[in-house]
Amino acid sequence: MAYKYYLELLRKGLHDEFFTEMRQGMLPFFNDTTYGRSILECSSFVASSSFEDPSVVGQGFLPRLSGSTAEFMSMWTLMMIGPSPFFISEDGNLVFGFKPSVPSWLLRHPATADGFYSIQFKFFTSIDVVYYTKTMRNLYGTRPQRYTVGLRDGSRLDIDGATLPSDLALRLRRVVFVQFIHAYY
Repeated sequence: MAYKYYLELLRKGLHDEFFTEMRQGMLPFFNDTTYGRSILECSSFVASSSFEDPSVVGQGFLPRLSGSTAEFMSMWTLMMIGPSPFFISEDGNLVFGFKPSVPSWLLRHPATADGFYSIQFKFFTSIDVVYYTKTMRNLYGTRPQRYTVGLRDGSRLDIDGATLPSDLALRLRRVVFVQFIHAYY
């Protein structure tokens, strides 16, 4: 039930509350001793002391797809991509724009000479995405100021603005045309 609560905090835009709560209650942030087992054992069900087979008491069990897994994936999507990356613009065209909710503590310190902080992930399992910001700050519900998009044919496109235009959004939806997206905040 806690993951449902965390997801709703994020959906409602309560970013500070979400990241405070998740760091106190999500399994990756738990102490092994407090949890009573390795944090890699994310159990949905634990056999209680009233279970008839004493050798099973305290063991954790997982269903095939737990609610916490689905909720975690929804949280990850909202954090890294945003609620509606593809949408119809005012002029009636399909466009694309990231609108993540990433806290500053997840950003990597500048590893390059240009001094950008960054975070990286895969979009549609094959498109490398990197968010860059010059200052260590929260990226809560903000769109990028510009993009650099690398296509699989080797060409690069620089786009000023918060969204990718319709022709590029359509190519992005087909996945096979886009190799990387760099978004600058």
